[in-house]
Amino acid sequence: MGTIDIELFTTLDLVGQAPGGPEEDPDGFAFGGWQAPLIDEVAGAQIDAAYEGTDALLLGRRTYDIFAAYWPQAGDNPFAELFNRVPKYVASRGKPELTWAGSELLGPDLPAAVREVRARHQRVKVVGSLDLVQTLLREKLFDRLDLWVHPIVLGSGKKAFGSGAVPSNLTLLEPPAATPRGTVLLRYGLAEGVPATGDMSRLDQD
Repeated sequence: MGTIDIELFTTLDLVGQAPGGPEEDPDGFAFGGWQAPLIDEVAGAQIDAAYEGTDALLLGRRTYDIFAAYWPQAGDNPFAELFNRVPKYVASRGKPELTWAGSELLGPDLPAAVREVRARHQRVKVVGSLDLVQTLLREKLFDRLDLWVHPIVLGSGKKAFGSGAVPSNLTLLEPPAATPRGTVLLRYGLAEGVPATGDMSRLDQD
């Protein structure tokens, strides 16, 4: 069985909506493309390294439509080569026509379909797709979470940890890595159990 890795770009207030451009998810959101001014060579290298070994993409419908309109025509680009080559699995409540080569619509039982994808591949990447991410968080259907936290606060927008957030433990897999422009990469693995509780007032007594 392989792994499912979620790649998320967020602000300090954990907004994950439309980091790449104004057209991604403009509904009621004025800050589409907020990530672009904060990208530097270090962040670019981190992102490149995160996709090493990827052999499938797991995408929500909105992200799929954006990618399908761009990557097949992107030319000589390492990400274009990767994204065009690997299978693309799409979560959608409708019945879209998937024209991008190698695309497959997941069945209505999304958790079961995702488990089948994980069993079929070694390293599955979830890119963007905030609505899909909520399902994966709720069902604890991920193995690694790469979280790039950028040094801005927007005060509005869809949260990376929204309706799908449930009590979960995670393990920091490696030390946090900062970029020159202040973005911090946090890489976590899903751990067993739920968060424990305690009494801070008793710490001085122990």
